[in-house]
Amino acid sequence: MNRTPLPTTTQRSAVVPARAAWSAVVRRGEHLTLTDLGGNQAVDFLVYDAHDTAVRYSAPDTLHAQGSIFLTTGSVLLSDEHTPLMTVTEDTCGRHDTLGGACSKESNTLRYGHHTWSQHACVDNFLSEGARYGLGKRDLVSNINWYMNVPVEKDGTLGIVDGLSAPGLRVTLRAETDVLVLVSNCPQINNPCNGFDPTPVEMTITAAAS
Repeated sequence: MNRTPLPTTTQRSAVVPARAAWSAVVRRGEHLTLTDLGGNQAVDFLVYDAHDTAVRYSAPDTLHAQGSIFLTTGSVLLSDEHTPLMTVTEDTCGRHDTLGGACSKESNTLRYGHHTWSQHACVDNFLSEGARYGLGKRDLVSNINWYMNVPVEKDGTLGIVDGLSAPGLRVTLRAETDVLVLVSNCPQINNPCNGFDPTPVEMTITAAAS
């Protein structure tokens, strides 16, 4: 259990470069908007209770509660204690992945060959950014991939195909409690999740409605 006080962000809007990491504490009632600036850019996403990071996003709880493997407007991101962390309040893309996971050096070499070992990956971003808050590898759980298109075939196999997003599309989430958000603006260049060309995204935090 981690109850270390966490810093708030004074940056209310930031452009996250291609392949880079980003994090922020989003207070209860505030909205976080992720804008796909170039189109077809996957954004890997983890969320924790800001006051106790042992409470974190749970894919099984979230998917079971909503009865769908894809996220869109109205989806509630639940913790491993089945408590709401964030709710999707707006989605102009329409579908987001919960199964594809985060790319890593290990998965890259398995899927695409040992020559990819030196390529930066989302797990690297999560570890470096999470370290700022005392988080380590055992704190990484199944993540959300905003804008990533991972269809499930009839035989249960997963595909990673061209995204459904386009420049300017966005997804907005409302914090249901104080949360810590970690983002990896996916650096993957070996499959179509980023159109083989990672691009920047914009993160905007807006105040709670008065």
